Amino acid sequence: MARTYAEAVAAARDAATELVLVERGDTHALVTMNDPDKLNPLSAELTVRLREALTELAADESLRAIILTGADPAFSAGGDLRLMRDTAQPMLDSGGGAPELWRWIRMEFGQIARLITRTDKAFVAAVNGAAAGVGLAFALACDLILVSDRARLVPAFGESGCCPRSARAGCSRAGSATSAPSSCSPAAGTCREARLPRSGSPTRCIRTPSCCRLRVSGASGSRRCRSTWRR
Repeated sequence: MARTYAEAVAAARDAATELVLVERGDTHALVTMNDPDKLNPLSAELTVRLREALTELAADESLRAIILTGADPAFSAGGDLRLMRDTAQPMLDSGGGAPELWRWIRMEFGQIARLITRTDKAFVAAVNGAAAGVGLAFALACDLILVSDRARLVPAFGESGCCPRSARAGCSRAGSATSAPSSCSPAAGTCREARLPRSGSPTRCIRTPSCCRLRVSGASGSRRCRSTWRR
């Protein structure tokens, strides 16, 4: 088992599974998190591969847009319990302790959020199913979110009154679910209001089902975001 951040990254790179798929077009790329049997959780292997793929694409000057999605039936279930058991706990138990674990959070989850928000590419989250926890944080960091009628947005941290750190790791245009717990299920036709604090002026409207009222706030104050939904 990996006991340091560097060992965890090396072990993840050695995994033979193809957990991130990249399809390139002339000016865009489609990135798919590919662990559908487990609902695309952010395991160590998938997270490292995703960070490396996005880093490469962000540096490609021929690309203008990057689309992030998950292999059906989910976008991403968020943090993986196997990551906590096989990577996080050994780090805590080793001599490195909490600083090694923090490096993982900052340089993997946080780095993906920073890549999405700081690149000059347009990032689009195509949410085709459940998006929970850190997976939802990545979607919220994108410039535009497109949701299907099977999408379910689950800000898991909000249920305990916390804010997902990775969604706020230096993000200038990211939103993060806080305040009252919220959930959105277009298929069920029900939604509780979600409040998304924004830093800087709002630059885009998140597409949501007509049942979902989404409030965004920025430098210009709080305003209601127009909802658009096509079945």
